[in-house]
Amino acid sequence: MGKFAFIVHPLEAKDFSRKFSFAKNWPDSIVEKILKYIPPLKVSDIRGIESPYAKAEGMFVACPLTSNQMVSMPENYVIKKIIKTGKIAEKAGAKIVGLGAFTSVIGDAGISIANNLGIAVTTGNSYTVATALEGTKEAAKIMGIDIKNAQILILGATGSIGAACAKVLADQVRFMTLAARDERKLEKVANQILKTTGLVAKVTTNTKYALKAADIVIAVTSAIDSIIEPEDLKPGAIVCDVSRPRNVSKQVANLRKDVLVIEGGVVEVPGDVDFGFNFGFPPKTSYACMAETMILALEERYENFTLGRDLTVKQIETISNLAEKHGFKLAGMRSFERALTKEEIFEIRSNANAKKHFKGDLLGIIDKNYV
Repeated sequence: MGKFAFIVHPLEAKDFSRKFSFAKNWPDSIVEKILKYIPPLKVSDIRGIESPYAKAEGMFVACPLTSNQMVSMPENYVIKKIIKTGKIAEKAGAKIVGLGAFTSVIGDAGISIANNLGIAVTTGNSYTVATALEGTKEAAKIMGIDIKNAQILILGATGSIGAACAKVLADQVRFMTLAARDERKLEKVANQILKTTGLVAKVTTNTKYALKAADIVIAVTSAIDSIIEPEDLKPGAIVCDVSRPRNVSKQVANLRKDVLVIEGGVVEVPGDVDFGFNFGFPPKTSYACMAETMILALEERYENFTLGRDLTVKQIETISNLAEKHGFKLAGMRSFERALTKEEIFEIRSNANAKKHFKGDLLGIIDKNYV
């Protein structure tokens, strides 16, 4: 039986109360001060993962630092704490450990952590890319968008997930914009895409401007605050939000009934799985990064599978094939932690079409009045 572990951490201070309810009303500043002194710990056992070919079991181990702490505290301190968390998994018998959320992006994206552990390490980013793109394409079909001729925006295109999404999509689309804070790194990604596919991708550091023109947005930044607001999106736009914490403000769901926001990288896990821990998902579903670790354990493929910031198309194809083999699949369409029905998506499409027609009619009236 395959044995694995997955490192989790509180995205926000309030997430600490999911495990320790007595902290529910504590101020964030107090929680973060306490977290600095809490050692890594095992959170729960994971049982019941079963495919037609194999079984696996594992555990969640927690690195008690919030996203804010991971990006604001000294990098060396954070990496050492992640390594200590991995050591708990190693001592408990895990043969591969997955890096969750910000533990996968700190420093050199897992390489130093792997070098200091005696077990295999993966960030899960390969399967995250595969499922994000699969979900985006399915959403485009339902919304009636021809992805080949749509304006595609990769937000966070210089990160490992963003760059991989761009490279995979590049030979399937005609119009792509890459957005991030570092123009030099953006140009590097754009040049790689040009050499391998012939697509000339635009680059920009002006996120707000790029959002307004995009038909499809894949959001994969490491920002700890929301960066996509209701006024940023055009009617009918699709946003696949892969980031945790989320890149899309909850106000988008409240105020924009004409845009479709979906969660990237949420999958159904085969078997009667019990995670022993509530991380906010329905039963038997997980993040794709978690699932990648499970898939490799089912295969007993104990190797450093996805590490560093350069993902390859081959890695993504390999993990996609293994996922299909073992029965992992997209968990339908989800938005802001709830399932979306096709009826709801069709309503969003209808609202978007109504807005577009109204805008067209209004422009026609203005043109007539000023002729």
